Amino acid sequence: QVQLVESGGGLAQAGGSLRLSCASSGRNFNNYAMGWFRQAPGKEREFVAVIPSSGATTYYADFVKGRFTISRDNAKNTLYLQMNSLKPEDTAVYYCAAGNRPYYSGNLYSPASYGYWGQGTQVTVSS
Repeated sequence: QVQLVESGGGLAQAGGSLRLSCASSGRNFNNYAMGWFRQAPGKEREFVAVIPSSGATTYYADFVKGRFTISRDNAKNTLYLQMNSLKPEDTAVYYCAAGNRPYYSGNLYSPASYGYWGQGTQVTVSS
């Protein structure tokens, strides 16, 4: 079983930085693809970034490429999202998620491909 808890959200100015963390209690953390999603009020949950279980590659939504970096520390069972050059449109609740089974390699851009979710952490970016 996988339990996820996000932290690190808060208030930042445009152009600033935040680092989100997602702590996992699952002992097989390193076997799961891990993703970040976000949801703004009145909008659907959208894909932000994913790091497959291999950790060899990363994939990003177009609107965060060059600004956000997803990484994982398997020794600490922790997923990170380093967010730089923040924009007001980045304001949302950010969720970490684990793929719906170990080594899942389907459409990891879709929330439906994830079976475990954290409670989310609010990120607010002012102009």
